[in-house]
Formats: sequence, structure tokens, C-alpha cells
Amino acid sequence: MSDRIGGAPDPPLLTLRRLMGEALWTDMLEQSFERRHPAGDTLLRQGESGTHVLALRGGVVKVTRRERSGDLTLLAFRGPGELVGEVAVLDGAVRSASVEAISHCSVAVLSKAEFLRFVTDHDMFPMLVRYALGRLRESDRARGGGDVVARLAASLVSLADISGLSTIPPGRHLELALTRDELAQHLRVSRNTITACLSELEPLRVRTGRKRIFIDDLPALRQVAAALSA
Repeated sequence: MSDRIGGAPDPPLLTLRRLMGEALWTDMLEQSFERRHPAGDTLLRQGESGTHVLALRGGVVKVTRRERSGDLTLLAFRGPGELVGEVAVLDGAVRSASVEAISHCSVAVLSKAEFLRFVTDHDMFPMLVRYALGRLRESDRARGGGDVVARLAASLVSLADISGLSTIPPGRHLELALTRDELAQHLRVSRNTITACLSELEPLRVRTGRKRIFIDDLPALRQVAAALSA
């Protein structure tokens, strides 16, 4: 993970896979079937019944909620080793948020019955509570203050790291299905501020398209994020 503003390193990402350990995580995936999604696909929809959960094997997703006002709020990003959709399965209510792929994703699909049986058999309820609290803390850290260009660069590097792409092979780029509005929500700044910051990052080969962010030179972006955060 990238450094936070102020130079203090981020703590290790508290994924469910880390909490469960490799053996238990592998056992859970054996109860599932795999599905792949391109960037832009909706994996779970707000308002639908909780019929299944998704364990992320690769790629990054965004979690968004449509408010009563009609506004869309970006709640979080999730990557490999994380679980999405479990809240509606555990409490029996409809899904309170949507989940959309922002890069090519691979997910393991577990039905509600399979997931609940696995959680019960392995006494995982305390672990799931700890996992949920850890995700709340991660969301709070992402919204800390500081230089916006540094925060944006660090967020993009973090998304690359979360996706498992610590390096990008020559001739390829990382594509993230993100809008300026969503980045503004994530960093709690205005859309105009994000537009200005993205312009500053263009020399580092950070490009924008229609509802897309492209990172062509991750090492250069990582260096700038570290330097600005120092």
C-alpha cells in the first residue's frame, strides 16, 4: 500500500482472506463457482434480495449507494481477498448498495445457503464483525485531509495495489472505470478540484476517458505519491 499523508505507512489491508488464513479461505472458495467481469459490469444491485455473496479473487470494485435525494455516494473500494454482498445475506434485508467492477474482475460466487452454512460450521460470526469494523476504519482513513494532488495520486496507486497490479507490464495500462464525480466523493473535494488535479498528473501518463481513468506509468505515479506524501 502507498504511504499516507504525513509519511506514516498504511497498516496492512484488513481483508477477510487475511483474517481467515489461507486454509479456511481456500476451503470457502471450494464451495463456490468462478465468474469473470469486465470493467463497468454491475456485480450486485441496490434493492435486490441477498441471494448470494461474492469473494473477490482479482480486480477492484466500487461500492455505491443511491440516496433518497437521488444522489449517488461512493462508499468504498474493494479488492482481492475481500467479501461483498454478505450484509444482505446475514440480515435478510435487501442490498443497501450496488457493487460495480472498475477493472477486470474475477469473483467466487457462494449461494446464501452455502455461505451461511460455512460461516456457522466455522464459527465465523465474530470474525465477520471484526472485518466489518476494519472496513469502517479504512473508509475513515481514505477521507483524511492533506494536499489533494498527493491524496489523488496515493489513491490511484492504492487502487493499483489493491487490484494486485503492483507493476504494469510495458505496453499495457491499468484501466479503472471511475468518474471525476466518484473520485471527488471519495476524497471529499469538488469535481473541479479533481479535474485540476488530474491535469497535474497528465505528465505522469494518467489519462482520462469517458467514465475511465487510465494509468500508463505506475512507477512514476508511485514516486510522485511518495514524494508529495513525505
